[in-house]
Amino acid sequence: MVPAVELLARARLLVAPELSAGLVRELERISGRVAEPLGGEPLGGQPLLCVGAALPGALRAAADRLLWFHSVNAGTDPLLAAGPWPAGALLTRTVGRMGERIAQYVLAWVLAECQAVPEFAAQHARAEWRRLPTELVAGRTALVYGTGRIGGAVAGLLRGCGVRTVGVARTARTGPPPPGSDRVIGADEDAGELAGARWVVAALPLTEATEGFFGADRFAAVRGATFVNVGRGATVDMGALEAALRGGGVRRAVLDVLAEEPAAPGDPVWRLPRTVITSHSAGITADEDVAADFAACWEAVAAGRRPELAVDTGRGY
Repeated sequence: MVPAVELLARARLLVAPELSAGLVRELERISGRVAEPLGGEPLGGQPLLCVGAALPGALRAAADRLLWFHSVNAGTDPLLAAGPWPAGALLTRTVGRMGERIAQYVLAWVLAECQAVPEFAAQHARAEWRRLPTELVAGRTALVYGTGRIGGAVAGLLRGCGVRTVGVARTARTGPPPPGSDRVIGADEDAGELAGARWVVAALPLTEATEGFFGADRFAAVRGATFVNVGRGATVDMGALEAALRGGGVRRAVLDVLAEEPAAPGDPVWRLPRTVITSHSAGITADEDVAADFAACWEAVAAGRRPELAVDTGRGY
């Protein structure tokens, strides 16, 4: 639901205390009002516009006053998992240049693997001079799960290097594939593509439908692909991934996200074979991303339109 323009004009702007002073000033400029801290129970009866990462319980209780919550993150599953979303409240999210950043992260690991960068780094540490075979990426297949802004950016950058890119959506699509993908298939027809993929890239949001999505059946279909997860950790059954790594079906794994973060030093995930874990760093959101996306959403709402970055709270993305 899009907030009424007259209510938006009266709304108080509440911002999370962890936002930088520069970002808060930009949010004030865009909205034309002074920001107040988000956290305590709101006073008065004015409608509320909030910007942050988490929705305090007091605001969930004030559902009749919450007009709009803009998340500073792209993933809104923690917000939606914390409790029922207030009926009628608009939820928007920040994407910014995250797709570009995550696409470069994926490409960096793809190229590093093909150019034997990890092996050469290990040889350097041993002062060992030995030639190693390398691999061209062109003509190989990448299966990219998620065809939204992030998955599309990943597919587009890989395709620019000659990689055949197959997007995986909830259901198969008719007509021409979106820019960046050679084709798009439905999630229920991925077995054949999994068998022929060189890379399997997970860029899925976390919903009821995607929790544990990459399980034993899917990993059993993999024939030597490298698995890269830049979506959500809980979309992966880690026991099934470990079995596939130890059995050789999965060649390597690059995991930027885990179900439980941060992983403690004693967590078994650090001991997975041929696996690199990065600290949820592939698509760190910058202040300019938040400001730009909030401004675009503000322009749409002020004109009575549903923003492109609005979240379907029933679907979770």
